[in-house]
Amino acid sequence: MRQRAEWQRVHAQALRMRIGEVDALDHRAFEFAVRDLMRRGGCTAEQVGGAGDDACDVRATDPAGRIWVIQCKHRRDGDRGAAVGVGVLQQVNGTARQVHGADIAVVLTDGRFSSKAIPWGREHRIHLVDRRVLGEWAAGSRPLWDLLDRIPPPHRPTALS
Repeated sequence: MRQRAEWQRVHAQALRMRIGEVDALDHRAFEFAVRDLMRRGGCTAEQVGGAGDDACDVRATDPAGRIWVIQCKHRRDGDRGAAVGVGVLQQVNGTARQVHGADIAVVLTDGRFSSKAIPWGREHRIHLVDRRVLGEWAAGSRPLWDLLDRIPPPHRPTALS
């Protein structure tokens, strides 16, 4: 059991995905990939998406104790598909903190966001992860919080702070 847990930890740390590989996933596999990428950064993370998920596909706790609520929007056509709009952000804004206890609310897509969604997200403290940021995160080794602005401070002192 202990050996398997160690293997899973090493495997998660080595996880790298090209954006084309992300595009090829179905929506459920996309959610599990996001969960695994959060784990790669040292988070405890679970995939919770599905019917009745209250706009949370992945819930994670980072090494600093912050709770992340991530709504995933997979676009089969990548950035050529429909843009993620304000409506999705409004759903997340209504549940991330109140229902899921989020310190950090994220909407993540392998596509793009509408021109109205970008300022709306900034105004309501919802982090938007588009195709470019997702590609950098998935192919690299840095945790997601290193790629985002305005992340709240840690709950507890860590080696990260």
